[in-house]
Amino acid sequence: MDSSDDIIGEIHGVIRVYKDGRFEIHSGTDVVPAGIDLSSGVQSKDVVISPETNLSVRLYLPKTTTKKLPLLIYFHGGGFVYHNFLNLVASESNVVIVSVDYRTASEYPLPTCFDDSWEAITWVAGNCPDPWLNEYADLENVFFAGDSAGGTIAHHMAIRVGSENSSVSLNLQGIMMLYPYFWGEDRIGSEAEHPWKRFVDKIWMFAHPGGSGLDDPLINPDKDPKVSDLGCSRVLVCLAEKDIFKDRGSYYKEILGK
Repeated sequence: MDSSDDIIGEIHGVIRVYKDGRFEIHSGTDVVPAGIDLSSGVQSKDVVISPETNLSVRLYLPKTTTKKLPLLIYFHGGGFVYHNFLNLVASESNVVIVSVDYRTASEYPLPTCFDDSWEAITWVAGNCPDPWLNEYADLENVFFAGDSAGGTIAHHMAIRVGSENSSVSLNLQGIMMLYPYFWGEDRIGSEAEHPWKRFVDKIWMFAHPGGSGLDDPLINPDKDPKVSDLGCSRVLVCLAEKDIFKDRGSYYKEILGK
């Protein structure tokens, strides 16, 4: 067999990487087209903001747009079916949403997703963004949100706003994190007994091979000297009773409290 077919990395049921650089993604590849959601009247469209990297965002505009609306910048997680979810959020909350289609590992290892997300934020805060944003989005009333890995990204983007505030013209009111993907070398709470703990280890090392391991500041806020730079005073963390990240999410609250 040709050595190029040698498998150099694999997470069963998720991704397989070959020696010659090819990779196969086994889940989370379905794409739902943008358009009008008939049940809510929410409109969505895709906008390429960086032709060089093909970085794009999906914008969501609720049916009621008689005034400037709060802006939610959303960072999706791994396999979350988030298009219908964001249609619902835009409709029920009456907010404009920018969902960032950041590049993902293993083709683009970390910190690519963080850099892409920051580029999207600076695009939103620029002088001439999309007409939808110009006309309907209130940059004085901005929130970040995300699920799983997206929650982690929301956290780090809030830190960048706090530490690089002069470079973006938006007022970050708060962040909302749905079971954020935080982790660490030392197990806490129920992590030691959870059957998925090795899977979480492997996913992180797979996504960030150039990092400093499970205590890298990008995944362990307790090891991040910039955590106090968080650029907002309001944080909502949603946890699930049986989720492997629940204890780490509770610990995140303690870290912010300090």
